[in-house]
Amino acid sequence: MHRLVLLIVLVQLLSGCTEEQQNRLTRLGVTWLEGNYRVTYADGEHVKSWEVRNSKVTSEPEKGYYYFWATQGKEKRYVQTPIARTYIEEIP
Repeated sequence: MHRLVLLIVLVQLLSGCTEEQQNRLTRLGVTWLEGNYRVTYADGEHVKSWEVRNSKVTSEPEKGYYYFWATQGKEKRYVQTPIARTYIEEIP
């Protein structure tokens, strides 16, 4: 229910914003939502992906990075990636 309310509020906010404002709001939404995500960093042919399970992805737009704990096998690793080349997808 909490996610539905947040989604409705975000949709209403995004409808009256420029594309850059929408991107900033989306980043802030990801910062506070706990869940499962696939985070992919892509720079030319270099592509690396991580899974974030039952956690959140935190952004610092002023510094230009996303921060998160990624699951790799049985380990969790702290990762920092540039916002400009990073894509975040919610996964089941």
